[in-house]
Parts: sequence; structure tokens; C-alpha cells
Amino acid sequence: MKAIVQRVTDAAVFVNQKKHSSIESGYIIFLGVAKDDTVEDIKKLSEKIIHLRINADENGKMNKSILESKGSILLISQFTLCSNIKGGRRPDFFPAMEPQTAEKMYENFGALLGQSGIPVQKGVFGAHMQISLTYDGPVTFFLDSKELS
Repeated sequence: MKAIVQRVTDAAVFVNQKKHSSIESGYIIFLGVAKDDTVEDIKKLSEKIIHLRINADENGKMNKSILESKGSILLISQFTLCSNIKGGRRPDFFPAMEPQTAEKMYENFGALLGQSGIPVQKGVFGAHMQISLTYDGPVTFFLDSKELS
């Protein structure tokens, strides 16, 4: 399971030119689910993100988690994070999990984040979306559940 976590002052997702969901201060998370991902990947990745200290404290240092800073999350499915671009110029998506199972994993990931008390908004799984956001920092991290301890 792969995620791009970006700290934002605001973010919104639009589907068919209509605002579907939005947040103010917090994170936008782009989540890719790979064929070999399991419930354990959901747990490891969500725990890491919930407790990652990438928000500014009163001294401006990255020292607070999203729980401590009382931020929100906008979760967006993005299967392209599980692409293979090693050969040629056109990516293939064989490493990505098939859509029906990936959607369940995506929903479970969002639910687990929400159980921690963080407000979670989501995009529409599998839909073409337009995303608007204002970076805060910019602060961006790439996480892979297979590389987390």
C-alpha cells in the first residue's frame, strides 16, 4: 500500500464539476492499493500517518501529529501509485489490486483513520476527479507499507 501525504491548509475534490468533499487544515492522502496488500498494510500505514509528527508546534518545528493539531484528512484513491514504469514509456498497472477489492481496502483504510477521531472526507473511488489544494510548507511524504516497521 502506497500513500502520498501532503500537508495542506485546504483541499477539495470535484466530480463532474461539483464539489464532492473538502477539508480545511490537515492532510490530503493519495492512496494506492497493490495486489499483495492485506489488512496488516492498512493497520501499519494508518498508524504511521496518524502519529507522524509533521505539523508545526508553537515554535514552528515539525513536532505535532494530526491528532495533536486537530486536522482533517481528504483521502483520494489513486491506483497510479501502484504502476510499473520500468520498461518503455507507457506505464502498466499490473501491480495494482483489482478494483472491487481495492475499493474495500480504501474504505477500510478511511474507516480506520476515522476511528482515531480524525475527521475524514473522501473522493469517489474510481471516478475522474479534479482536486484543488493549497500546500502548507510544502510538506510531502511518500510512504510504502512494505517499508514500514
